[in-house]
This record gives sequence, C-alpha cells and structure tokens, in this order.
Amino acid sequence: MLNLHYNNRVLEAGIDEAGRGCLAGPVVAAAVILPVGKKLDWYEALNDSKQLPESMRDRLRTLIEQDALSWSVAMISPEEIDRINILNATYKAMHTAIAGLKVEPELLLIDGNRFKRYAGIDHVTIVKGDGKYLSIAAASVLAKTHRDELMKKLHSEFPQYAWDRNKAYGTEVHVQAIHKYGLTPHHRKSFQLKEQQLALF
Repeated sequence: MLNLHYNNRVLEAGIDEAGRGCLAGPVVAAAVILPVGKKLDWYEALNDSKQLPESMRDRLRTLIEQDALSWSVAMISPEEIDRINILNATYKAMHTAIAGLKVEPELLLIDGNRFKRYAGIDHVTIVKGDGKYLSIAAASVLAKTHRDELMKKLHSEFPQYAWDRNKAYGTEVHVQAIHKYGLTPHHRKSFQLKEQQLALF
C-alpha cells in the first residue's frame, strides 16, 4: 500500500496532472486532500492511474470524490497551452486546482521534479510520487478520468482521430489521421509532430 502521509503533522494535498504529452485537448490537473487520521478500504486499490485498468480508475474516481476532505480539478485549453507553453500551462492547471480546494492545505505533494511555487503554501516535489503517496495517486486518478471523459466526448465530434482509445496521445493512428485530415480546433498547434510544426497544416 502507498504511504498515507509525507508529513503527518500537517494537512497535505496531493497534486498531479494528465495530458501534458498529448497532441490535442487540455492539460488537466487535480488536487486532493484525503481524510486525516483514518484509512479507507479503497486505499488498498489506489496506485498511479496509468497502472490501473479503466474500470478501476472510474470506480476509484467516485470513491475519491465521495470521501476526500476536498478535491478540485482544473483544465487549461489547447489555445492557452499554445500561448504560454505546456510547462507553464501545467503549472497554471495545478495552481488553479489548488485554488479550487475548499480546505487550504499546509503542504503540497507534487508529482514530478519541478513546480512553480504556490504563494503561501510549502511544497515538495516527488518523482513518481503517484506510485508512492495516496493523495498524489488520488489526484492522478481524478486528473486522468476527468480528461479521458472529455476526450471521449470530443471523439464523437472527430471520430477519425480515435480519441476514445488514444486520448489524443501521439499514437500511429492519431498521427496518420492528422496527416490525412489536418488539425481540429482541439489540437495544440505549438506542438511538433515528426519534426513538422502542427501549425503548418
């Protein structure tokens, strides 16, 4: 089982993102504060969202949203990603998710090795933190499931890109569809695709 706390003397929020490396759609971040001082039955199932089957992620999303002390999800659009770049867009998504929490945490546990400081709250970056701490794993699940849900809806508008399966990552099917059909309004024009700027389409 993952660790419940990094520092059990303060109120912690786990932070993670999804969609940073995608060719289309938003980058999504989630912040989760789990209940203090108790272990819930579903903690045993929590892990890095990429290691969980979709059905388990969806089930855990319901439980996290039901039982968390507070949770928040934020999305930054492809247009904003193109304007400020993907790294700054990721920070903005994380900051917006933190600001959306109904309870203010005292420490932020950030998945990864870089973060832009959020004013007034200490943070620690943890490489592969979604496989080490429950709150980060919970944030990972929320970020991924909320983003996947949106990409499935967008798939109904643009089925040729197979976003219901690839969620807009640069799979062979997705790349071939871009070459054949061009870009949608949901593509990130600042991203490169096999040495070609998507903006050239």
